[in-house]
Amino acid sequence: MNQKIYKALLGGALFCLLIFMVLWMMGFGAQSGLLLVICLVGFALAFQGLEGVKSFSYTFWIFAAVAVSMYYPDYFVKIGNFELKRLIVPLLQIIMVGMGATMSLKDFAGVVRMPQGVFVGIACQFTIMPFLGFTIAYGFDFPPEIAAGIVLVGAAPSGLASNVMSYIAKANVALSITLTAVATLMAPLMTPFLMKTLAGQLVEVNFWKMMWDIIQVVIVPIAAGLIFNSVAHHKAPGFLYKPFLFFILIVLELIFQYVSWRVIPGITEIGLRNVLSQALFITEFVFLWSTLLGLIFYLMKKPELVDQMMPFVSMTAIAMIITIITAAGRDDLLKIGALLILACLIHNIMGYFLGYWACRIIGMDERSCRTIAIEVGMQNAGLASGLAMMMDKLATVGLAPAVFGPMMNITGSSLATWWRGKPIDKDRLAV
Repeated sequence: MNQKIYKALLGGALFCLLIFMVLWMMGFGAQSGLLLVICLVGFALAFQGLEGVKSFSYTFWIFAAVAVSMYYPDYFVKIGNFELKRLIVPLLQIIMVGMGATMSLKDFAGVVRMPQGVFVGIACQFTIMPFLGFTIAYGFDFPPEIAAGIVLVGAAPSGLASNVMSYIAKANVALSITLTAVATLMAPLMTPFLMKTLAGQLVEVNFWKMMWDIIQVVIVPIAAGLIFNSVAHHKAPGFLYKPFLFFILIVLELIFQYVSWRVIPGITEIGLRNVLSQALFITEFVFLWSTLLGLIFYLMKKPELVDQMMPFVSMTAIAMIITIITAAGRDDLLKIGALLILACLIHNIMGYFLGYWACRIIGMDERSCRTIAIEVGMQNAGLASGLAMMMDKLATVGLAPAVFGPMMNITGSSLATWWRGKPIDKDRLAV
């Protein structure tokens, strides 16, 4: 697209913003929501084609999603009798499959290559943010479930966005990817433990249920993505590419369906029945369907399509999750929105600050300091949102993740862009 078109879009967005501000000051802000949404979409489209601000394009798409859900919440709560919040977990699983599809076992080898960076990064990840969240939640005297949401954000692992910001900041991208992978694998244990310890007095936290929820939402889809990556990109054993595998898959599927529909319902012991049912779900999801998808794309000779599509699919899923959560918690957000935004901003900024200086104090190199600062400050707000939904407290516990997600994209991209302009002396230690 011609640069003149992008500049025209920017001019149109600025004009819409000016008109919106005038109407808002005249007391017509509630009636001008569509104008604000058009303004934000205009900024998103314009920034996509303008150098220097391209990294902010996705942030404005998120702003547009938040604006439309704040002004027109009824459209994002229910469609007929179907509650849209039920889409959050499947959308989150899609994001995690995409995360796994972009990873490989090499990402975990960084634990051996960079043991100090991984140890310090993980230690900072699961101490700084959870305790910051605890302090801020109680310091602002939020209602218990809102406060629990802030702790939940702090207890979540880092997300994929931190890897992108590390690349922009000229930080240690390999370390960033390893930290994200390791923190995500530790989440089924650490997130429930931290929530139970720090937020157990605010809301009821079932440790084992939350652990299992994270395994289903995060670990299983990531494993499926890893298997897909291996198969589609010729990294799996050769037998996986043989045509007879289709026959094996069909036989396995028939066995799975027979066990699921005939054997498991006949088991009288409820605990054993539930365990077998969940084990069957994991086995089928990971080892059957991910392999089938891998074979399809392998036979198409187009595995790169997934690599190209998954970032877009993941970003779209995140936008949809934020829209649904914002609509569900709109009334509470209007009551405490300003304070919650301030609390999340402090949480986010202090995460960057403490993560960076913790590394400088112990003498780590500048690239690693930047990496760990970004990993600590940027959390997997999507996972926190999914857990809030599975706790059946989306409109309260889910509010902090909904605010934190868009905010960290703004602060993270700004910090990364600023760091990108600051040269790094490779021979100079951070202290």
